[in-house]
Amino acid sequence: MQSRGLPHVAGLMLAFFLFPGAASAQQVCGDAETPCRVESGSYHLILPESEPAGIVMHLHGGGSTGKAMLNSDLARVSVARGYVFVAPNGEHPEARWTKDWSVRADNTRHDRDDAVFLQTVIADVRDRFRLADAPFVLAGFSRGGSMVWDMACRLPEFADAYAPVAGAFWDSLPERCAGPVRLFHAHGWTDRTVPLEGRSFRDGTVVQGDVWASLKVLRETNRCGNRQPETSSFEGEYWLRHWTDCEAGQIDLLLHKGGHTAPTGWADTILDWFEGLSLKQL
Repeated sequence: MQSRGLPHVAGLMLAFFLFPGAASAQQVCGDAETPCRVESGSYHLILPESEPAGIVMHLHGGGSTGKAMLNSDLARVSVARGYVFVAPNGEHPEARWTKDWSVRADNTRHDRDDAVFLQTVIADVRDRFRLADAPFVLAGFSRGGSMVWDMACRLPEFADAYAPVAGAFWDSLPERCAGPVRLFHAHGWTDRTVPLEGRSFRDGTVVQGDVWASLKVLRETNRCGNRQPETSSFEGEYWLRHWTDCEAGQIDLLLHKGGHTAPTGWADTILDWFEGLSLKQL
């Protein structure tokens, strides 16, 4: 992955203790009623009580809002573990779906380029709350998960790692991404809203992409040595597959027995994964 990389968590925390002003900005916006505003939209945010260990940004599903994400399990777990939780608003007031993300290749008109918007949001968060070097993971659910895949593919240096759930590329899929990334995808085995194989709308003019095909694109971009994962395992109700022989980046897949939802314990699982990445050489 061609990025600044993830610092060791212990080293990061030591830096905060040595330089306590690094993340001591007061929260003046971001709560449920007072979102932080940037040129092209708004976002919500929760600061932890301790010095931040990093940033978790979560993109809501279609029809939802950043405000609703403030009460999510990921928000609660992230803040409890010392992360700044950021929840942007997908806003397209003149589009067919107003609370949505401008997912590429979905044959739908959007009011703004959300790749640009999300870059504006993270720049504002880092500047406003003095988090210039904080490690950052981008997560998202459903349409938000598809936007995570798009960001990982188009702008691999945007985040240190990516954690989409229940959403992947839409057709037509990119042939190749801009660079390798570390991505942990989660999906329900019985998901009928975003099936693993995708589905079509509007007489076939809009097509959800196939998760397996999305993974193939990323394996080729990451230059993984084999089509099959190096390891597979079961952990409770999790079915896990790991591609760890890639020349750059890493791909992890979690399948669960549920439908269109994040699996139980997903928030802690992705943060454990993210913190584990920080202990490895890039």
